[in-house]
Amino acid sequence: MSDWLDNPIFSTWDSNTSLWSNTLITLYMTAGTMLLATIIGVPLGVLLFETSRARSGPARVVNAVVGFVVNVGRSFPFIILIIALIPVTRFVVGRVTGPNAAMFALAISAIPFLARLIEINLREIAAGKIEAVQMMGASRWQVIRQVLLPEALPGIISSLTATAIAVIGYTAMAGTVGGKGLGDLAIRMGYQSYDNVVMVATVLVLVVLVIGVQVIGSRLALAVDHRARNV
Repeated sequence: MSDWLDNPIFSTWDSNTSLWSNTLITLYMTAGTMLLATIIGVPLGVLLFETSRARSGPARVVNAVVGFVVNVGRSFPFIILIIALIPVTRFVVGRVTGPNAAMFALAISAIPFLARLIEINLREIAAGKIEAVQMMGASRWQVIRQVLLPEALPGIISSLTATAIAVIGYTAMAGTVGGKGLGDLAIRMGYQSYDNVVMVATVLVLVVLVIGVQVIGSRLALAVDHRARNV
């Protein structure tokens, strides 16, 4: 117990050595990444769904191109992706280390992952509901806004939750290239310094973060699920 109480990671807020400040950095990277992934990934998933059902040639081409890009983005292991993006990250962010640089690579990885999940959520909506609204003269935008997104909202929240949990894991890997956060702390002060206290502490915090995100996401999904309320 004395090894834990005397360890400097618990008694300082220095970003290089503190468990607490690096936890906040991990939360910052996760929140920023999820904001970018939601803004881009959700519309991208809707686009994939809509163009997959279209009969026109241009829409089919768009679906094929976007689907290919999404599949390529999902196929890259994150540790390889973050290294491959170093030149782009330097151009966009101005540097290749730190939370903001890691956040750029995290968003590039999370967006295609989330987009495909959103497409799957929309495919699970009963076709009869969509057709009924269309027969009433609703436009495609009205169908999306009044039927697709509300009906898929529980699934969308669950997809956002799964993506956030994956992003938390990716932030740990971002530490291998100077991304800061809990992963960076575990590598520098845990693995490289042979400090088991740091390793165990960072793992415990990551587990708590994942469980917290899952609990919040599950409760939100249940709260907006009208099917659950009617049971």
